[in-house]
Amino acid sequence: MAKGKGIYNAPWEKSFDRILTPLEEFIHRQTTSGVLLMICAVVALVVANGPLHDEYEHFLHTQISLTFGSHTFSLSIHHWINEALMALFFLIMGLELKRELLVGELSSSRQALLPIMAAIGGMLIPALCYFALNTSGSGAKGWGIPMATDIAFAIGALSLLGPRIPKNLITFLIALAIVDDLGAVAVIAVFYTESIDLQALAYTAACTLGLLFLNLGGVRRSLPYAFVGILLWVFMLASGIHATIAGILVAFVIPIRPKFEPALFISRMQDTTSKMLEAVADNPDIIHNNRFRSLVTSLGDGVQLVQAPAQRAEHTLHLPVAYLVIPIFALANAGIPIDFANFGSYLNHPITLGVLAGLVLGKPLGIAGFTWLVVKLGWADLPVGLNLKHIFGVGLLGGIGFTMSIFIADLAFVGLAQDLLMAKTGILLASTIAGFGGFFWLMFYTRD
Repeated sequence: MAKGKGIYNAPWEKSFDRILTPLEEFIHRQTTSGVLLMICAVVALVVANGPLHDEYEHFLHTQISLTFGSHTFSLSIHHWINEALMALFFLIMGLELKRELLVGELSSSRQALLPIMAAIGGMLIPALCYFALNTSGSGAKGWGIPMATDIAFAIGALSLLGPRIPKNLITFLIALAIVDDLGAVAVIAVFYTESIDLQALAYTAACTLGLLFLNLGGVRRSLPYAFVGILLWVFMLASGIHATIAGILVAFVIPIRPKFEPALFISRMQDTTSKMLEAVADNPDIIHNNRFRSLVTSLGDGVQLVQAPAQRAEHTLHLPVAYLVIPIFALANAGIPIDFANFGSYLNHPITLGVLAGLVLGKPLGIAGFTWLVVKLGWADLPVGLNLKHIFGVGLLGGIGFTMSIFIADLAFVGLAQDLLMAKTGILLASTIAGFGGFFWLMFYTRD
C-alpha cells in the first residue's frame, strides 16, 4: 500500500485519480472499446476459420433456460448476447442521445441541424446504393445494413490522430453517430419486425407507463427502473418487436433532473461536514463511531441525489458495455467462415457489393453532400476550424458499420445463412476500407 497524508492507495488506485470531463471519459472509453472490438473480431475470424469452428458454432447455439414454476424461458447463447446483452448497449445509446438532446451538440435547433442532416444523408444514400444493386429477391431485405455507423470504431480511429484533429470534429462525429444510431433503431423497429403479438405489446405499453409513473413520481433509485425494465424487455421479446428497443425506452424515462440543486447540496454538505468534525472530535475511532458513519452515509446519499439519475446510469453502465458487452458481441458475430478458394465469388455477390457500395461510397457522399447542402442553403454553419475536407474524412470513418451493421444483417437474413455470410463479408471488408481510408485521408490532410 502506498501511503500519503491521510490517504491509503492500492497500487492501481492512483491511475484512477485523474478527473476527466464527461466528453473526455466518453472518448477515452470509446477509443479503448474500438481497440477491443478489433481484437475480438480478429479472434472470432481466426476461430471460425480454424479447427475450433465446430466447437465455436456449437457453443453459440447452446440453449440457456430459466424456469419459473411451469414456465420455461429459453434462448441460445447467441440470442442471449444479441437480445439481452445488446439491450444494455441500446440503453447506453439512448442515454447518450438524451444527453446530447438536452445539453450537447443537439440541444439547440441550429446547432443540431448540421449533424442531423449529415446523419440523414449518411443513412439515405448508403441505403439507395445498396438497393440499386439488390432491387429484388432475398438480398433486397438488407438495405438497412449500410445505414449504421459503429461509434466505438469510428471515434477510436479518429482519436488515433491525436491533437492534429480539432476537438469539435470529434464532437461532430459523436453527434452524427448518435443520430445515426437512432435512425438504425427506428429502422429495426419499423422494418425488421415480422409479426406482432398484441397481448404482449399491451404488457409492453403497461411497463412503459409504469416507468413513466416512476419518473413523474420522483423515483430516483436505480432498482425500480431496473426491475420494470427487465419486465419490459421480456414482453418486448414476446411481442415480436426486437427486444433491444426496450433499452431505448428505459433510457428515455430515466430522470434527467437531480433532486438537489448544487447550492442546496453544498449547503447541506458543509453542515454535514461540520457535524462529522464534531463526531470525530468526540470519538476518533471510526470503526466504533456510529454517529460519524451515519453522517458519512447521509453525505453519500446526498452525493447520489445531486447527480441526475440518467447521467449516473450512463457513467455506471458505460464501462461494462464498452469493455464487455460490445467485445462479446464481436466474438459471437464476427466469426465468418471464409472459403478462400471461392472468395472471388463472395466479392461478386450483389449483397457483398451492395454493402461495400453503401458503406465505402454512400456514407462519405451522403454525410459530406448533405453537410455541404445545409451550409450552402444557409441553414447552419460549419463548426469553427472545420471545412468540407474534414467532413469528408469523418464521412469515410462513418463507413465503419461493424456492430450495428452486423446486428441489422442478423435481423434481415434470418434463416438465410448464405446471404448472411455475404453481408458479414461485405461489412468486414467495407469497415476495414473505410477505417483505413478515413484515417489516412485525415492524416494526409491534417499533416503539419
